[in-house]
Amino acid sequence: MAKINASVKQSLIHTAEGARAKRINPELQLRRLVMACVLWEDNFYCDGQSVTELIAETIPKVKPGLVHEIAVEAREKMKLRHAPLLLCREMARYAGHKLCLAQTIERVIQRPDELAELLAIYWKDGKHPIPAQIKKGLALAFRKFSEYQLAKYNRDEAIKLRDVLFLCHAKPKDTEQAALWKRLVDNQLAVPDTWETAISATKGAGKKEEWERLLRDNKLGALALLRNLRNMKEATVDEHLIFEALDKLNPERVLPFRFIAAARHAPQWEPQIELAMLKCLGVQEKLPGHTVLLIDVSGSMEDMISGKSEISRMDAACAVAILLREICERVHVFTFSKEFKQIPPRRGFALRDAIVSSQEHNATFLGLATQAIYHVGLLGLKKTIGYHSFDLAFSGAGLVPDRLIVITDEQSHDSVPDPRGRAYMINVASEKNGVGYGAWHHIDGWSEAVIDYIREHERMEKSIIS
Repeated sequence: MAKINASVKQSLIHTAEGARAKRINPELQLRRLVMACVLWEDNFYCDGQSVTELIAETIPKVKPGLVHEIAVEAREKMKLRHAPLLLCREMARYAGHKLCLAQTIERVIQRPDELAELLAIYWKDGKHPIPAQIKKGLALAFRKFSEYQLAKYNRDEAIKLRDVLFLCHAKPKDTEQAALWKRLVDNQLAVPDTWETAISATKGAGKKEEWERLLRDNKLGALALLRNLRNMKEATVDEHLIFEALDKLNPERVLPFRFIAAARHAPQWEPQIELAMLKCLGVQEKLPGHTVLLIDVSGSMEDMISGKSEISRMDAACAVAILLREICERVHVFTFSKEFKQIPPRRGFALRDAIVSSQEHNATFLGLATQAIYHVGLLGLKKTIGYHSFDLAFSGAGLVPDRLIVITDEQSHDSVPDPRGRAYMINVASEKNGVGYGAWHHIDGWSEAVIDYIREHERMEKSIIS
């Protein structure tokens, strides 16, 4: 008799480039979609609306507590602003997820303008009543902000901060906060002394003098300084003041891609910008042993992070590589696209230049590059796909490094084998399917949190072994 209860075969899934992808559970899928996501921005292989819809479809499949953790991590560690707000909006659709929604909103809202932005996302497809848990979360978040913060983000937009206050019925902590909120309602907040208000007040005249005052008074944070180097250059600000500010800059949590962007707009100050960048990287805790970095330089990595950004995914990859180059005890760097290339032992911006110019940015043979790292079947690979270069740094075939770190958007043409030792796949895009799961330690995003993850993971491994 023929078997009636036949097994169900799952269909294969693939990357956008055609390689077989790994099937993952809903929690990993949500992390993959969120952690490198700039909301509603198109990626190389898919549009921003599709990514947003996939996030919405995945949330009800993930336990509420895990969605809360992903939203908080996306905001606090990956420094994303809009993706965590979208998670909050989608959590409001499901009774189980609403139970932790107020606490999630309180954690992920870290700037006053995000209060109004959450409502804008909630009403994106038309106005409808606000659930009690969203109101509660907004009320809790509202209590966190000082007059300086409220004044800085009290903008004339469709949804104003006073509108949010009226809607959520927040209760002030004390009489001082009650008075502050009254000034907000009456539009009588003290004007904050920020670089935005100072430069805006010049109305075009006296910008040079105002920038120099802000520099002398140490009124510019690390990000504000880096983002405004181009404006200072155009205003002919005194170079010595800029160099002093860069020397005093505390870039502890500023990723190298910010410095890459700054140097692009002020190339004549690149040496000073690079010194500021390397200053903080040199004091970080080292990753012991031998590390191999494998950097994706395929065409899709040239995709900009967002429509308004001047930073590409390749810039983000180079930034992580620059960071790892400084904190790894011993490191070799390679790139892959159609070929497999070793990068000279450079650091800083010279490492970025060497990575970008190492080869043409076209195909994505991640599988073959991974095999090349471990010296597996190189002659066969040469004949199969016509690779031009397998110049390897290692002496002795089959050498396995202490860790392999791949930085990529995971959209490979060929199948990717399991690694032979400890290996991390850092994904810098929000494409639906990827290859770096199973035996790979998979990490989504490109903030300094990816390095923290590697350190903590290896610490835990060591403690378990001992």
